[in-house]
Amino acid sequence: MRKQQYLGLFALISCSLLQPAAATAQTSFQFQYGKLTNPFSGVSEYTTILTVQQAAQWRYGDSFFFIDFLEDGVPDGFNDKSIYGEWYPTLSIGKLTNTEISLGPIRDISIIAGFNADSDANVLKYLPGVRASWNVPGFFFVNTDLTALIDASSGTAHGGAPTTSNSFLFDINWGTAFGAGDQSFGFFGHAEYVGSQTNEFGSEVKSWILVQPQLTWDLSKAINGEGNTLFVGIEYQYWWNKLGTTTTENVVQLLVVWQL
Repeated sequence: MRKQQYLGLFALISCSLLQPAAATAQTSFQFQYGKLTNPFSGVSEYTTILTVQQAAQWRYGDSFFFIDFLEDGVPDGFNDKSIYGEWYPTLSIGKLTNTEISLGPIRDISIIAGFNADSDANVLKYLPGVRASWNVPGFFFVNTDLTALIDASSGTAHGGAPTTSNSFLFDINWGTAFGAGDQSFGFFGHAEYVGSQTNEFGSEVKSWILVQPQLTWDLSKAINGEGNTLFVGIEYQYWWNKLGTTTTENVVQLLVVWQL
């Protein structure tokens, strides 16, 4: 799939998520800046990431979607005006059957039909699976996702990254807010484990762990007392075996969020 096709696909998804069918939706624009590592060369470069993100709820489930625009200023084939996106629409079993699912601390079970796509590497992955939503006091949401990771990429024959065998992903994602005096803060993020794979040349793509917590301060509330519009903070990224290599990354990135 070429870059133009990715752009068209992402635009189609964006438009569909903004339709009135979504009962509630929250859209944000994010700016991140930090020194990220090319795991294939070992070189670290300051990288700008602009993100469009939306979380939405609809009658029978919810949806989480983002597109990253990445640029590190170095023409080395990695993060060169790259576009990367993920979309996770879910179908709630509880909402679909109009029953309350209560399995101890689990408040609902959902079916996921996700995908990941990258324009720079011509990568496309499908992630069908299951989500458990948990009741955790003080948190807006805590979810655990277990999905397959099915490779539908075009491979090196079409100028992309090598195709890989299929694998699986386990992800924990969360969101909460808290106050300190008159100030408001948010703590969101996720942690994932991806199983090992084998690429089209028979080489091992190692399993990895990626952790990305975000801590933000509601700057708009500090300025005008209303808040919930402009946030500043940091995102910490820990990536063990980044993209299946032997590179481990520890980096703190500047984070600015404008929320609609």
